[in-house]
Amino acid sequence: MFFPLKCESILDDITNKLTDLVGTRDIMKRAFSIAELMIVLAVLGILAAIVVPHFRYQTTQAKEAVAKDDLRMLRSAIELYPAQHGGVPPGYKDNDPQTIPSSVYFQQQVILQGNYVRKMPKNPFNNLDTMNVLKNSDTFPAEATGNYGWIYQPATKTIRLDWPGADKDGILYYDY
Repeated sequence: MFFPLKCESILDDITNKLTDLVGTRDIMKRAFSIAELMIVLAVLGILAAIVVPHFRYQTTQAKEAVAKDDLRMLRSAIELYPAQHGGVPPGYKDNDPQTIPSSVYFQQQVILQGNYVRKMPKNPFNNLDTMNVLKNSDTFPAEATGNYGWIYQPATKTIRLDWPGADKDGILYYDY
């Protein structure tokens, strides 16, 4: 590098003074050895192995609580709607139980028109707010698929979480 003569001599002076003050041997004495670094990394790995599963469990527990609360809220809306609409549950076009039920009608009646729910909650496990609405003659699937957020049958006023698996007590999410 080219520096003006004064700058070059100043840099040389600073470098010489730092070398005199610190010395190369002192720098090497203050550095960590590879063995020390490996021990620290091993301890950090063990701590991570202990802590990470705990956080995963807490996340699952929070999702279960949200799912139960969302189902409670939807079930309340499904029970309240017929009380104000001649006994017809939400999901039918023009509140006519002879029509084929649809999630579009459900959302119009419960969210847009009725204000029973502010917005359709998302299934906390798959993050879907879609709804599989079963016809009057259909039965609930034997198992959850996870393809929808919710499964609803207006004829029975039954709504379920569409997610396979079970909680720590062995209760299927589908049976919440």
